[in-house]
Formats: sequence, structure tokens, C-alpha cells
Amino acid sequence: MSVRVGIVGATGYTGAELMRLLARHPEARLVAATSREMAGRAVADSFQSLRGAVDLDFVAPDIASLQDCDLVFFATPNGTAMTMAPALLENGVRIVDLSADFRLRDRVLWERWYGLEHACPELLPEAVYGLPEVNREAARGARLVANPGCYPTAVQLGFLPLLERGLIDPERLIADVKSGVSGAGRKKELGLIYCETADSFKAYAVAGHRHLPEIVQGLAAATGITPQLTFVPHLTPLIRGIHATLYADCAGELPDDLHAIYAERYADEPFVDVMEGGKTPETRSVRGSNLCRISAFRPQDGRTIVVLSVIDNLVKGAAGQAVQNFNIMFGFPERAGLDVIPLL
Repeated sequence: MSVRVGIVGATGYTGAELMRLLARHPEARLVAATSREMAGRAVADSFQSLRGAVDLDFVAPDIASLQDCDLVFFATPNGTAMTMAPALLENGVRIVDLSADFRLRDRVLWERWYGLEHACPELLPEAVYGLPEVNREAARGARLVANPGCYPTAVQLGFLPLLERGLIDPERLIADVKSGVSGAGRKKELGLIYCETADSFKAYAVAGHRHLPEIVQGLAAATGITPQLTFVPHLTPLIRGIHATLYADCAGELPDDLHAIYAERYADEPFVDVMEGGKTPETRSVRGSNLCRISAFRPQDGRTIVVLSVIDNLVKGAAGQAVQNFNIMFGFPERAGLDVIPLL
């Protein structure tokens, strides 16, 4: 029997991406797609790409519209999922939250970075941080999975193999990361329109980005070491894509074969591709897919290691990883609905 799923916030970029992926999923049946503004209108009228694939009308985002679901995805702005999660969980509905509402375990830290009072802090200890390459087993039986952010996914997957082996100095990590404009969401904002972003390139949130505590928390949980990380995000004139250039100083003996370290760490991971022979990953090589492509270098045989990590921010950085978590939660093959070749 197929699993009945709903999407809250289905008209955003990640919501639309969820519908695209779930429409092909052999075990999922999309039964509810919510939108305040579009309630009553056909999904296919708003997204022509889904004509013939999703035969639903948008419904209002309320508990009554979702209570018959087995699982609900929240593709909403921060602050929405936490107001609806307790009632859904009480009704036996499982949740994958693509917002940041349940990513940080520390309520005070979350409220400081997100500027809101958390509506259900009692659920924070229960929420499983859904980076499958680290927390796969914990996600299997979870009621509530906090889907990682796009920047944190690329950065953590890049640093983890070296930190886990103690090969780099955790006190001196640098993440220089570029994102496509879709990472800011589907909203009307002057700085995000085409004429404002084309032919330009800029850093932002240099003093501190909301994803910083998430990255630090994730690396600390996986390795037992709280790193000191300098994280600078950039906005690039791309629609999709995250490119993380990561820098770290070697600790102790220099590693002989960086590729072998990464290849061994991710050998059994279906969505991490470790590139060999000095090849560098491109954002366009993962577009539309749930892949993370990684390569690692030690320039001039020095003591600095450079790691390149690329993902599609809407897929492995959001909707695809959410479907991957859904597959894990229900015991489906992880590639279900996700085994697609990138659109180059």
C-alpha cells in the first residue's frame, strides 16, 4: 500500500520540487498540497511541468486537510512547522520539516538566530537531524525529521571525512560557499529579481549566517569536537546550485591519499560521488539530482587541504534530501523517486 503524503507550502520552489519528485515515487501518493493563496486552484494550472503528473487542487494549510496523511513535508518559511507539528504528531502523522524549526537542539540558540519564540521546544530533543550520511539509523524510526539546510549539507559532507579521522585542525576551518538565487525562496524581494542578481556576485551575512550554528552542531555531533568555523555565503547569478570551497590546515602527519579517504568514507552512500584524479565538480553536473559531488586537494603539497563540494540546493539541499529521509523512515530503497540523471 502506498504512503499518503502531504506538502505544506507546495507553491514555493522546494514545495514544487517535492511534487516533481514524489510524482515519480513508486511508494508515495500525494494526497494534499497546501497553499493559502492558491487554495481551490489546480496544481497543474500553477505548474505546467506537473500537468499529467499531479492531479490535485491546492487546499488550505490546516490540520483538517492533512490529518489523513501518513507523513507531511513542511516546505515553509521558518516558524510555520512548529505551530502545526504537535497536532499532526498527536494524530499519528510523521513529519519531515524542510525549514529550520527543529534543526537546532538548543532552544535559546534557535531563538537568538531566528528571532522567534519556539512554539514547541519539547519536541527539539526528539527531532532527528536528517543528514542520512550521519544519522541514517536514527531516522529509521523517527516521527519527526529536521531536514538539513542547503549550505550545511554541502559543508558537512565536505569536512566530515577529515574531521572524523583527526586529519585537520578543527580550530581553523573556513567555508567559502556560493549559492544560486533559488536558495532564498520564491518571494518578491528587490535584491532577488533578475536585474539585481545577473552579472553580479556578492557576499552576504558575513558577520553571521543562520546556518552557522547548524553546521557547527552537526560537525560536533558527528565527531565529538566542536569546530571553530568561519563561514561566508555568497549570492551568485545562478538559479540552482551550491558550491562550497572548504579550507583546513593539516593536523599532524599529512595524509597520503585524500581521494582514498573520501572514497572509503562514502563508499556505501548512494548520493555522494567522490571525484578522482584532480577533477573538480561543477554545479551544473548535479542540477536536478540528489547528488553531492566532492573532490579534495592539497595544493603545492602544502599543509592546507582544499575540498570542493557541490549540490543542487533545491534537491540534495532540500526536497531530494527530504525524500531520501522519507525513504529511510518508511524502509524504502533510498534511491526511490530519486534515481535521476542530472540535467546538464
